[in-house]
Amino acid sequence: MKHLMRITICFCLVIIVYCHMQEPSLEVGGSGEEPVREGELGDKIKRVAITFDDGPHPVYTPRLLDGLKERNVKAMFFLIGENIVGREHIVRRMAEERHIIGNHTFHHVQLNCLNEEVACQEITSTNELIESIINKPIEFIRPPFGAWSSKKSCPVELFTILWNIDPLDWKDQNTDLIVQRVLSEVKDGSVILLHDVYDTSVEAAFRIIDALQAEGYEFVTADQFILN
Repeated sequence: MKHLMRITICFCLVIIVYCHMQEPSLEVGGSGEEPVREGELGDKIKRVAITFDDGPHPVYTPRLLDGLKERNVKAMFFLIGENIVGREHIVRRMAEERHIIGNHTFHHVQLNCLNEEVACQEITSTNELIESIINKPIEFIRPPFGAWSSKKSCPVELFTILWNIDPLDWKDQNTDLIVQRVLSEVKDGSVILLHDVYDTSVEAAFRIIDALQAEGYEFVTADQFILN
């Protein structure tokens, strides 16, 4: 009888240990639900990216960089190759202040209207110029007019960065109107397109950043939306 009881007790212990080993391992909670990741509950951080095309400008781009630094905001700059010549120090400053620099072709041309050889030259020559200044490979391109054919075979691989808010700052050059258009459309995940070759756009950028930061938006570089 005692022998039978010992066998029964040992068998029960085996069952208990086995069942314990089969329980799922959770970081938090005990309800069987997946752990809550940071940001999934409570206030979700709204993120937005601000980008600038056509620079660098000898006056407005340094002024813009000053304002971004004051506001602790990083941006993406898509540079035109011919605008870089003689302004290399501005490009170097962009890199030193940890902004992201991208390719906007050498002459601001519509790539899908060019033959393959010319289109590739527009891209590679701009890459080579920027890389010679910042000693870092270029990873991103914004094709002028948003027109780009992935069939164009070039000896470079670049991520395309477009936008989803275009206040037409190049057309109207009206600061109040630019700000109004952006703030009326902005949402989490927005990529704002501006041009740092107009004083009205630079002033609008500062007002947009101030307003969105006051609303709790976090400014990130647009590459984070495609790489994360």
